[in-house]
Amino acid sequence: MTTVGDGADNSVPRTPAWLDALPAGTAEARALVRSFLDRYEPAVPERTAVDVLLVVSELVTNAIRHGGGVTGFRISARSGVVEIAVRDASPRLPAIKQHREDWLPGGYGWPLVHRLAEVTVTALGDGGKLIKALIHH
Repeated sequence: MTTVGDGADNSVPRTPAWLDALPAGTAEARALVRSFLDRYEPAVPERTAVDVLLVVSELVTNAIRHGGGVTGFRISARSGVVEIAVRDASPRLPAIKQHREDWLPGGYGWPLVHRLAEVTVTALGDGGKLIKALIHH
């Protein structure tokens, strides 16, 4: 189920302030976010939109691969900032891999998310976690 809103209980906004969804995968999450950003006014700069889509891809992929699946997803926007919130089922907090001399696959997405966004991770009482990423423009 996907819901879109502007904070008012009785209107369907032309310019949504938030979108809640439960995407089945990364491609669906990206499509939902692209649609949200395309309708948001004032327009989010394309460079910011590309960063948002990259962060969404990384967070949703990590939730699926390492977090037991996406259990909640929200994209919201307000003046000068886009917020992405992804909830998953795992209590395990993300960590940056420390590679030594040998190249090992993986571990590049989480540092990239940190380069593009202000990130907070909140452990949830039900055993999952919530990751929020703020991208300013």
